[in-house]
Amino acid sequence: MLLTISSIFLCGIVVTYVANADSYRDKYNTSKTNADALSKKAEGAVKARNEKDAELTRTLNEKNSEIAALNTQISTLKGQLTDAERANANLLLRVDKFAAEVETLNKTYKDTAKLMEEAKDEFKKAESERIKLSARLDETSQTLLEKLAIIQALETDKKRLIEEKTELQARMDKLLQPVGKTTSPVVTVTQEKEIARPIPVVTEKIALKGLITAVDLKNKLASISIGTADGVKEGMKFHVTRVNKAICDILIIDADTEESVGALELLDVSREQPKPGDTVTTNL
Repeated sequence: MLLTISSIFLCGIVVTYVANADSYRDKYNTSKTNADALSKKAEGAVKARNEKDAELTRTLNEKNSEIAALNTQISTLKGQLTDAERANANLLLRVDKFAAEVETLNKTYKDTAKLMEEAKDEFKKAESERIKLSARLDETSQTLLEKLAIIQALETDKKRLIEEKTELQARMDKLLQPVGKTTSPVVTVTQEKEIARPIPVVTEKIALKGLITAVDLKNKLASISIGTADGVKEGMKFHVTRVNKAICDILIIDADTEESVGALELLDVSREQPKPGDTVTTNL
């Protein structure tokens, strides 16, 4: 009976063992399948991670390259900024310099404008004075021309009278010669005189000096730039020179306050003729 119970018990154990063995085998197969799946999944994850790492490495390298390029660009821009700042500083200096020059030019322009206005006023005064002197000179010249015309007319009359006298003398000699008589020399009641000229004034110690302002070679007249205000008197003789070269003399026949007129003397057609701008002086 014990044997039967033991056999039953053993059979139960075997059945239980077999049943458990089948269960463990299924679990093992399931676990193995799961393990294989997990292994494949792990390999895929590792592969994906490796690919991701590679991609990250490439991205990092690209970013590093970009950073290096940006650093280079930043360095270049810093250099350009430094050059620009230096150029800006130079431009500011030039602007300051130009501003100073403009201010100086403005001042110079104002001074020049003032000088021009003063010069215009002086020119107007000088032109007015020149017009007055020209009018005086024209008036004096006209008077002298009238006097010279009278003198020339008198000289012509004198020459004609002398010719008539000579002719009458010859006729009388011709008439009296056959009878052995001759005419006695005719003595004029009024002695002949030369053309009236002012009495020369001694000018050795006066030492006056001026310039010729106008010349009338046809009538042998000239005007000089000094007059009675400077000490000029009628009858004074002035020597005309040009670069220390004697040209002729001028005998003053009419003196005004600031200008005088005289007759030209010692003219020589073979030498240089007097002209405006020549120096006149009482002493050589």
